Amino acid sequence: MEHTEHTVRTGTESLWAALGGDPALVDRVAFTGPPGLLPARLPVMDLARASVAAAGLAAVERAGLPGPVRVDDGAVATAFTSERHLRIDGRAPVSFAPLSRFWRAADGRVRTHANYPHHRAALLAALGVPSGTPEDGAVRAVAAAIGERTAAEVETAVYGAGGLAVALRTPGEWAAHPQGREVAARPLLTRERLDGAPPRPRSGPLRVLDLTRVLAGPVATRTLALLGADVLRIDPPDRPELPDQHADTNVGKRTSVLDLERPSDRRTFDGLLDAADVLVTGYRPGALDRFDLHRPGLVTARVSAWGDYGPWGGRRGFDSLVQAATGIAVVEGSAEEPGVLPAQALDHATGYLLAAAVLRSLTERDRDGGTRLVRLALAQTGHWLTHALPAYEPGRYLVESEGPLGHLRHALSPVAYEGGPAGWTRPPGLPGGDAPVWAGPTA
Repeated sequence: MEHTEHTVRTGTESLWAALGGDPALVDRVAFTGPPGLLPARLPVMDLARASVAAAGLAAVERAGLPGPVRVDDGAVATAFTSERHLRIDGRAPVSFAPLSRFWRAADGRVRTHANYPHHRAALLAALGVPSGTPEDGAVRAVAAAIGERTAAEVETAVYGAGGLAVALRTPGEWAAHPQGREVAARPLLTRERLDGAPPRPRSGPLRVLDLTRVLAGPVATRTLALLGADVLRIDPPDRPELPDQHADTNVGKRTSVLDLERPSDRRTFDGLLDAADVLVTGYRPGALDRFDLHRPGLVTARVSAWGDYGPWGGRRGFDSLVQAATGIAVVEGSAEEPGVLPAQALDHATGYLLAAAVLRSLTERDRDGGTRLVRLALAQTGHWLTHALPAYEPGRYLVESEGPLGHLRHALSPVAYEGGPAGWTRPPGLPGGDAPVWAGPTA
């Protein structure tokens, strides 16, 4: 428990610092709940707790409340697996389509994502499988087509066709990859002030325009809705959200359909954006560049899979693909099979961090003005998960001393408190070598 609490506090401090928050506020967080949830080789529960704590801190800071921020492990673990607990008239949701999985390539493994119909069509087209092939036959045909190619060839072909597939990589392979190097060179998140627009505090509920997709962006806007924001989600008419995903992530929001290519819908959208406080986007980088989304004083929050930089800066992606490409699936797997995190933790954690970054940016905008831009990426959250939390290093908890027994190395006491002793006042002596008297003066 000592190591867990130390890591949790360190993780919360790290995320709050990345958000530019006052470090003194971290003392307001109280961690409770059952132990042992979201078990994994990587510190997934620590990431989950810390990201939720950061969102809570940003909320109480903005509201001017004293706290405390209560973070219950049970609530955190349940929320991070919310899609598994969802029931619609007793029916469990569909999490992954049959073509969204790991496949054996000629020289390794490939992970695909084909939950959306247009992504499924692109995957089949890239592999030469007719789009009308029944699902069972499509699974066999995709397996055969991938098995004849290298993982890199599949990755290139599928992305070239507008689909989603990544080669399974080890942590070392990702670290050497050009996109992996770009991710490692950047901070967890960025928050920028773009201009000197005047402060624009609002007396009523915040207005949040939601242009996001699975899953990080919707988690962020779902959290903002919980905190009282008026969240309006806009979807294109030709690519609606998956029904089960909608039921899980759109609680607290209102949703509408607009075709931004139509002049009348575009005018409606521009009017909404003019009156908005926050714009959250979750489409691949560059997909919305043709629309003028800049407004003075607006807080814009962008979330992507790989970041909006580097050779993969324009690629689509999802949590499962980021886990496969960055080495997380190898770390969590075995020699025979790649593994997965116990939750779509990159998505959920990034969502809570995105909400926290929006709230912190609003707090600063209301005080100092300025148009604000926030950017996060699942790959950057994954890098934090695999690198930022401290590993157990016994040397930090050992001390060396000279004494009658020679040169000793031994463990420090775990009993520690402000103003208390740093260690023992004397080393162990020779057995039986001390006189049978009290060391101090007698009464």
